[in-house]
Amino acid sequence: MTRNLIVAPARVRRMLTRLAYEIVERNRGAENLDLVGILRRGPAVANAIAREIEAIEHREFVVHELDVTPNRDDRVSSAHVEDESIIHSDISERDVVLIDDVLFTGRTARAALDGLINYGRPRTIQLVVLVDRGHREYPIQPDYLGHFLQTKHRERVVVDVDEGFAIYIEE
Repeated sequence: MTRNLIVAPARVRRMLTRLAYEIVERNRGAENLDLVGILRRGPAVANAIAREIEAIEHREFVVHELDVTPNRDDRVSSAHVEDESIIHSDISERDVVLIDDVLFTGRTARAALDGLINYGRPRTIQLVVLVDRGHREYPIQPDYLGHFLQTKHRERVVVDVDEGFAIYIEE
């Protein structure tokens, strides 16, 4: 397996800052925002964006974590899967910003929409992804995008959060 660096950590940090400003601008501030990272790598991205928004808005954010496994439609039996979500408060009437590292087929985002409803009825749901790699199976598009990267179906895009959010393609 070959692994090629596509986006270096310094560039990803600039993307995270830009995404934070776009989120604050589109929502006319951050008073009604709840940030929700999709498990596994989404919470790391959400925490990085939260730090950027905190610097802009001078207030703290608690990042929620959403486990979409129980809501997947491409797993044989998700009925026996325990929900590992950590949602700190009711999200009803809030502007929820759903955050993930990579958008591929749209199945994870669809499962996340189903999962969010278990925690309240948000006023809006907005989707943030660091990388959109195309190949959609569901009509889901991000509201905020770090980087579009057209890939081959067999390739994998990996956001290495331990290396400062370096983005790689593995084949």
